[in-house]
Amino acid sequence: MAGSSHGHTPAAWTGVTIAFIGFCVSGTFMVLANPLGVWAGLAVILLSLVVGLAMSAAGLGAPKESDVVRQARIEAGQMQTR
Repeated sequence: MAGSSHGHTPAAWTGVTIAFIGFCVSGTFMVLANPLGVWAGLAVILLSLVVGLAMSAAGLGAPKESDVVRQARIEAGQMQTR
């Protein structure tokens, strides 16, 4: 994975950061036995999905792979296995 840009986009970093905050909030309130706080943390986690997808749709995600690039990647992979 080091040779690719998988996950190295502003949309991915922002989504994961917001989800991490949601997990921390939800986990904290779970320990404190506060169901409302747990649900609030889960809502933040869902918000991270919406924000990540919106940022990706706005062009801050990984660019789509063209047919030429996809074919070159497949051929390069086949040459490495020979």
